[in-house]
Amino acid sequence: MGFQTVPEVLLHRVSATPNDTAYSFPAGSTWKTVSWKDFGEQVKQIAMGLRHFGLEAEQRVAILSGTRYEWIAADLGILCAAGATTTIYPSSLADDCAYIVSDSDTVMVFAENEEQVKKLLSVRGQMPGLRKVIVFEGKASGDGFIITLDELQAAGKAASQADYEAVTKLAKNDGIATLIYTSGTTGKPKGVILTHDCWVYEGEAIKEMKLILQEDVQFLWLPLAHSFGKVLEVAQLAIGFHAAVDGRVDKIVDNLGVVKPTFVAAVPRIFEKVYNKVVDGAKKGGGLKYSIFKWAFEVGREVSKLRQQGQEPSGLLALKNDLATKLVFSKLQQRFGGRLRYFVSGSAPLSREMAEFFHAAGILILEGYGLTESSAASFVNRPVGYAFGTVGPALPGTQLKIAEDGEILIKGRGIMRGYHNKPEETAATLKDGWLLTGDIGEVDANGRLKITDRKKDLIKTSGGKYVAPQNIEGHFKAVCPYVSNALVHGNNRNFCVMLIALDPEAITAWARENGVTGGYEEIVKDPRTHALIKPFVQELNKNLASYESIKNFAILPKDLTLESGDLTPSLKLKRKAVEARYKELLDGFYTGNVAEV
Repeated sequence: MGFQTVPEVLLHRVSATPNDTAYSFPAGSTWKTVSWKDFGEQVKQIAMGLRHFGLEAEQRVAILSGTRYEWIAADLGILCAAGATTTIYPSSLADDCAYIVSDSDTVMVFAENEEQVKKLLSVRGQMPGLRKVIVFEGKASGDGFIITLDELQAAGKAASQADYEAVTKLAKNDGIATLIYTSGTTGKPKGVILTHDCWVYEGEAIKEMKLILQEDVQFLWLPLAHSFGKVLEVAQLAIGFHAAVDGRVDKIVDNLGVVKPTFVAAVPRIFEKVYNKVVDGAKKGGGLKYSIFKWAFEVGREVSKLRQQGQEPSGLLALKNDLATKLVFSKLQQRFGGRLRYFVSGSAPLSREMAEFFHAAGILILEGYGLTESSAASFVNRPVGYAFGTVGPALPGTQLKIAEDGEILIKGRGIMRGYHNKPEETAATLKDGWLLTGDIGEVDANGRLKITDRKKDLIKTSGGKYVAPQNIEGHFKAVCPYVSNALVHGNNRNFCVMLIALDPEAITAWARENGVTGGYEEIVKDPRTHALIKPFVQELNKNLASYESIKNFAILPKDLTLESGDLTPSLKLKRKAVEARYKELLDGFYTGNVAEV
């Protein structure tokens, strides 16, 4: 549509559909709705308030908050003030916040609440360039260093529309819009520089695909500090759909029932948790109920195979599927609100088995792929012509090339300008305009990309065989309903082993029913728990080559979590960190200290 910057896209959206619902969000026991017109006015006040307090073009303003409506208003306020947004995960430690604020040359920070403000105040001395903190929920300070969002908006309220639009024009197509610090599985995070053109392109491409329509209702819970959440924000501006926003993970299931979305983006861990609950609940039903559940999914899988080939069930199979839907699948569909057209999964690999399980129940998950360095969305399956196990074809305007060693290379308008203050890392990642993704993949006859593994995560056994651990871990999560996370280990070793973290809720429920007493740590140590998991590992091995099969496994004493440093904020496994934490246990596998499978 010829837009050059994000502010241009927003101004068009506000003028084109002023009275349509833009957002809804929790307000006490109800949900409040905001029109595009009212949202546009709030963004204007934030933008001009920032200019009032001295923000200049491309100066950075950070947002340290969970996903909520105010995050989006602040972000677009920053961009419409011609500034650039630095994103910080709310789970970040104080020292990490100080590093990002300092490294990005951030001059102001939007903070969610008093907890985040205290974090910033504890490291204020490490951020000499920080001039002001604007708090969403909390009080102002007497010295003016901390002000409220209301005070910021009041400072910009008197500005004229003409002055505001003149400020928005200071933003440039190739100017910095966002600095997203990659969570990183090792080392300090790197600031990825994404321009206005990156986001304008993403919005245009997603609109062109007609994956999301103007009449859709999206439930947005993904971290907006992550590029996956951010790309949905800009897609909404281009398309104009309604987004219900609430980032509280513990409220996802409840919110789905209230919002009744037609479209939701999620990460594989959400599907794995739902899968575990569904399967465990069916088993608890026992007897006839569990038999009906198994029968329904046998029927559903037959229907899924047909639909994957573009066909619909007929005759007896269609009748069976109608009955299976009535008895079993409708309950799962209602759990997601009953109106869902499809999920889009990204951020980490989704196992084919997981996608096919939900598809059997009439719930389509379209897997996509991209990096922070490519503005999140580079490939995605379409509602017609999808293929489980692939991440679909490229977005319109994105180019793909597979290097000789199998590495996926991407080129297009969504590719980052580079890493902030890191010319060497930029040069190593961008070659002649191509982004070296670090992922290994292949392309099928229909142009759909299949990710086979991370280049750096590939295991090479001492026998010279290459093993793709993520594939095996994904298969295991689909086989075993009690697993939370798994790590396959075997680099430079003579065989592969696996560390298994169990889902605390699922395994505790099993333990209560089977007379295993104590807390999580006592449960996982019990021989009966090991005996429960062993057949699932044996089942996994049936589909693995001998050199990649799991010879030994151990159940970890606690779950792998973000808080303990085992996962990134986007819930990816920090492989090296976990291996370092359990080095003694892993070494024990190869000295005969752990029993074989």
